[in-house]
Amino acid sequence: MAVPGKKATKQFSSSTTSMGSDEDLKLYCQPCDRDGPRLPAHGYCTNCSEHLCETCFTVHRRHTLSRHHALLDKTNMPQTLSTVTPRQPDNFTKPCPKHNIEMIKFYCHDHKALLCSVCVTLEHTVTSCNVNYIPDISGQTINGTEYQDVLKDLNDMTERSSKILQDMKKMNELSIKSLTEALTDILKFRAKINQRLDEMERQVKKAAKVIQEDNVKDLKTVETACRDVFKSVKSSSDVIKNLNTSKQANDLFMELKHAQQMIKEYEHSVSKLSEFEVKEYNFEPNEVISNLLAKEKSLGTLKGRILSPALRSRQCSQMDKIGIKTSQDRLDCWITGMTLLTPDLLIITDYNNKAIKIVDISRKSVQAQHNFDSEPYDVTTVSQNEVAVTLPFHQTIQFFSVSRNNLRKKHTLQVDGKCYGISCHKDKMVVSYLNPAKIQILLINGTVLQTIQDENIFKNPNYITTSDNCIFVSDYSLKTVTKLNWQCEVTGKYVCTASPRGLTMSDDGTVFVCIDNNTIEEISGDCSEGQIVVKDIKYPQAVYWSAETCTLYTSNRALKESNFIKLFKLSK
Repeated sequence: MAVPGKKATKQFSSSTTSMGSDEDLKLYCQPCDRDGPRLPAHGYCTNCSEHLCETCFTVHRRHTLSRHHALLDKTNMPQTLSTVTPRQPDNFTKPCPKHNIEMIKFYCHDHKALLCSVCVTLEHTVTSCNVNYIPDISGQTINGTEYQDVLKDLNDMTERSSKILQDMKKMNELSIKSLTEALTDILKFRAKINQRLDEMERQVKKAAKVIQEDNVKDLKTVETACRDVFKSVKSSSDVIKNLNTSKQANDLFMELKHAQQMIKEYEHSVSKLSEFEVKEYNFEPNEVISNLLAKEKSLGTLKGRILSPALRSRQCSQMDKIGIKTSQDRLDCWITGMTLLTPDLLIITDYNNKAIKIVDISRKSVQAQHNFDSEPYDVTTVSQNEVAVTLPFHQTIQFFSVSRNNLRKKHTLQVDGKCYGISCHKDKMVVSYLNPAKIQILLINGTVLQTIQDENIFKNPNYITTSDNCIFVSDYSLKTVTKLNWQCEVTGKYVCTASPRGLTMSDDGTVFVCIDNNTIEEISGDCSEGQIVVKDIKYPQAVYWSAETCTLYTSNRALKESNFIKLFKLSK
């Protein structure tokens, strides 16, 4: 086969005869040059990047696979072979998945499909699809852009697969660890149940013993009284009988009168003795416990949450807003803290109006309000009907009993600094302080368990949110959200684009945080990444997540808007 552009002999039957130098500049038909006589070029196909003789040029216009190619005539065709891209050899080895005996030779750009001749004839005709013969277009793939892009995508896919595998291993380790801890919790829970049942059993036995002792005491009282009656009556009876036998009328008369008087007195005593009540007892099991044991099939459930190495994309839409300014308020509200006591009751602290308020979500109104003599800052749920409020300028934490429309002050806990953020989890509270900046873990009774006071970790710790395993703290000055364990060890840190304020933890371990760039971000549980979930919310201050309704409750500091709580619905 001759190579395009190479010198050829004048006599085609002989390959040894050299051509003149003027023929070196002639262009020949490249298809014919491969396996036939060398013929002068009459035109050029831009799709095939080949020069064509007059016959090939005419056939090229008529053939099904090339009739739509762009052809240049002799005057417009390239005058040098330097622009020609070498064709790839026609060595097809991949069979068509639809027609097994046919080899793949064509490519449909419209359907991005590799085709055999039968596919082209039956389903991807040139009139309906943009089909190319693979050797005509494959030359540009060598070290081309597509080659680089596909190679990069394959490398990316390898890295992603590797990361997924590593994440899966880590999550599996966490899952196994959590199950071990869950089994320990089951044993603790069972021990608590046993302890409580033992206590209840002791109470019932103690009550039975008291009844038994009372019965014995009453019986002894009756026995003593009856013995006295028996003795007196028998003595009187014997005397009367003897006097009557001896016919001593005077003494008998007087003894009978005395006996009659004694009988009257004993009738009253005996009548009182008959008033003693003696009961027969039987044990009636506690219906609630009996029904619970009858209905419940398990000591508890293993409740899991999805461990996700990456944040999931969320859709956000504003649902509603609730006015929270009342007739008692002299200033516009500034809601600095909030907590959801039940799905319908939101408890908020109003810094400007020195108040704590109960907001009924279903009624969209404030149901109760208590005013302080200084500004409250944050609030946390302690139990199903109790909350705790920080009062920084009094350096105290005030506890409240809460019903649907009533706030009742309970005890006050004095702390050793200006307390701002607070979050309660089970029997512990985590509190943030300023001047000096520190974090404390306390028992509900005020006993300090741990203290962190380190300027490298906190300069202006603000809000706190907690879970079984971790504590998150927003720092206004450092622009960070720091993750701690319950031993006060730093296990993660997220650097925000602006100063963070209120934050709340979601049910799957991520954290929603108010940012001073008018957004609310969601941060992954390991603090490795974040994403904006709410945009264009001016000066967001406090936030609380309801897992039950997938709702974010938010407050802000913008004028007029500060008198409302906004509700945002987020997709799972």
